[in-house]
Amino acid sequence: MAEPAPSGPGSSVPGILGPITTWKRDVTAPLRSFMRTESGSAGVLVTAIVAALVWANVDLHSYEALWHTEFSLRLGGMELTRDLRDWVNSGLMTLFFLVVGLEARREFDLGDLRDRRRFLLPLAAGVTGMLIPVAIFLAFNGGGPGTHGWGVAMSTDTALALGLLALLGRGVPEQARVFLLTVFVVDDLIALIVIAVAYSEHVKMMPLVLAIAVFGALLGLRALGVRRGVFFAPLCILLWLLLLESGVDPVVAGLAIGLTATAYSPARGALEAASGLFKLFREQPTAELARSATLGLTQTLSPNDRLQRLYHPWTSYLIVPLFGLANAGIVIDGSFLARAFTSPITLGILTAYVVGKPIAVVGVSWLLNRVTGGRIRPAAGWAAVLGSGTIAGIGFTVSLLIASLAFEGQELAEAKLGVLAAAVLASLFTWLVYRMTARLPKHKRAVALLGVADQLVDLIPPVDPEQDHVRGAETASVTVVEYGDFQCPYCGQAEPIVRELLTDTDLRYVWRHLPLTDVHPQAQLAAEAAEAAAEQGAFWQMHDLLLAHQDELRPMDLLRYAGELDLDQDRFHDDLRRHVHASRVAQDLESADLSGVSGTPTFFINGQRHYGAYDIATLTEAIKTARVRAHIAAH
Repeated sequence: MAEPAPSGPGSSVPGILGPITTWKRDVTAPLRSFMRTESGSAGVLVTAIVAALVWANVDLHSYEALWHTEFSLRLGGMELTRDLRDWVNSGLMTLFFLVVGLEARREFDLGDLRDRRRFLLPLAAGVTGMLIPVAIFLAFNGGGPGTHGWGVAMSTDTALALGLLALLGRGVPEQARVFLLTVFVVDDLIALIVIAVAYSEHVKMMPLVLAIAVFGALLGLRALGVRRGVFFAPLCILLWLLLLESGVDPVVAGLAIGLTATAYSPARGALEAASGLFKLFREQPTAELARSATLGLTQTLSPNDRLQRLYHPWTSYLIVPLFGLANAGIVIDGSFLARAFTSPITLGILTAYVVGKPIAVVGVSWLLNRVTGGRIRPAAGWAAVLGSGTIAGIGFTVSLLIASLAFEGQELAEAKLGVLAAAVLASLFTWLVYRMTARLPKHKRAVALLGVADQLVDLIPPVDPEQDHVRGAETASVTVVEYGDFQCPYCGQAEPIVRELLTDTDLRYVWRHLPLTDVHPQAQLAAEAAEAAAEQGAFWQMHDLLLAHQDELRPMDLLRYAGELDLDQDRFHDDLRRHVHASRVAQDLESADLSGVSGTPTFFINGQRHYGAYDIATLTEAIKTARVRAHIAAH
């Protein structure tokens, strides 16, 4: 069922939304793209840190006066009073740790970590990456006044490290980010346990027991299938208040709640049910049906996805920068620097992060790979692992939280300086790692960044040239599979992009049917028409005609296309009338369900689902990475 690739990009063709042309980048897209990346949030955070340092050195009194301003919440006879810094550190930062937990859970449910064996290495690296830095810090401070601050030296800042990695390490593979994220979540979780156990004074057991009971109730609601936020929000607020009353830092609640929020792709059945609710509203637009349709649409998304969409922008661009502004301000002058850089607190933190973190991350990865004979190995290459180790030397958020609990006055300033200096040096070393990697020969650079670990396959079943419709050379190193619907306007918009991709002679393209009959009533018959044409050796010609005429898919239109292609029209008509090829379309529908596909167009590149945009630049970059991996595997 293979056909050679077209020799050039497709020209404009008529479609359901008017003439379809090759996708063009909107002039506002670069700004939106920047705001969606970690590098954007890291830039805002770095700006906030610099602003805090400038403010504190220009007018320390006004800086401290603002953050010590008390803010109270009162309900009847109950009152909660904290200064603004406490509200940021223990209140707003709870949402930051919620997002960290959500990202980790998403990787467990949908990402590489759904293969639980891949969690072992980052788990070991995360634990060791805390123990070694703590040991280094204690080597500098054992028996001294700074001993109690050992927790400052152990936790990497997730947001800042990932953001600076995006800025400093061009071409960093996604697997390195996943590896880093897992390591960070492990040390964030342990760090929060440390805060709860070692840095919580006068813990009250009754509020703590009640907090555990409330968390159990949250899990119970989740198990019962309750999805409405109105039931969860009061319990989450109560959990936070109980932890605060118990003496345990309430930011622990955020990570715990995030880790329980499951992630999954919307099921096709749920989407069809939501579509049905919208149709009822369309027929009878009442307030009650509008509410039902809105609720039905919202509930097709996983709790994880809904919470991330709600909180991630706020934490990245407001809460974490606000935390930096509230905590990074210290007065820096010559005498302070001379004193601090001979202080065991500053030196212990600096050495723990800049030396201890890379040794732990790289050493554990190498040891596990060696001991298991390569069965457990990093998902990324060794240059990416080393870059992960150096960037892990950025400890800011949790480090400053613990520093504010462990130290006061001059010792607190020395600890803050150690954390900030470590972040600067860690960033410099990471830049050097990727700069040196970029100078390697092309193949060695690819192996150093991507590694040789097997990639997980999302596509079920794999492409079968005897069964699937294939365009392009069978020997191509990259295979792009699209699940599509002939009446879907987005598939029509993607078609010129696919044709441009097919100018690459080392790529083959596969179409699998996914007619969304609840929203596109003519899609099923159009898919059967394509299969009827395939029986007469004209699948791709019919495929192209159907996508070029998405607003003309009635039975008489399909028969006209058969005539234009010089097919046996009686046979073609009989096949459509008796739905001879419905079972063949159903096979593709079954494979879509097995592969977790519920919408169109959905692309798979060498068996891995493509979650990004499907403009030409994004798909080309994904294909380039897949080709490099294929060449590495071949050698």
